[in-house]
Amino acid sequence: MKELLKQLTHYQLWANQQVLTIIQNLPEEKAHAEVASSFPSIFKTVLHIWDAESVWWQRVKLQERIIMPSLEFNGNIQEASAGLMQQDLLWKSWVEHASDISLEHTIQYYNTKKENFKQPVWQIVLHVVNHSTYHRGQLINMLRQVGVEKLPHTDFIYWTRKK
Repeated sequence: MKELLKQLTHYQLWANQQVLTIIQNLPEEKAHAEVASSFPSIFKTVLHIWDAESVWWQRVKLQERIIMPSLEFNGNIQEASAGLMQQDLLWKSWVEHASDISLEHTIQYYNTKKENFKQPVWQIVLHVVNHSTYHRGQLINMLRQVGVEKLPHTDFIYWTRKK
C-alpha cells in the first residue's frame, strides 16, 4: 500500500506542477474570468483544491481547529498556485516517511457539516489524490475556455512513462 501511495503523491505533485505552470503564466483577468465549471474561475478552483488538500492534511495531523487557506488569502494566482504546490510537497514528503502503521491508522474527524467519521489514513490519501485529479481535469477544460491551446497531458500513465 505504501508504495502505491508514494507513487500517487509523487504523481500528484508532478501533474499539478504541469497545470499550475500554465496557470501561473496567465494574466490575472484570465485566471479570474468566469467560466462554466464547479467553481466560477480558474483562481477559485485552485483555491478549492488547496483548501481541500489542506483541510485533509490538518485532519490527518489531528489539528483541532481546521483552517482553510482561502479564508485568509488575499494573494494572486501565482501565490495560490505556490500554496497548493507547497501542500502537495507536504503530502509527498509525509507519505514517503510514513510507517505502515501510520497509513493504516484510523482517525476520527468532523466534516464541514459537523458530521463525525472514522477512516484509515490511506483512504484519505487516496481521496486527496483523486479529488485533485478530478479538479485538475476541470482546470484543463477551463484553460481551454480562456483560450489556452497548448495543454499538458497529466494522466497517471504519462507520469509513469517519464519515470
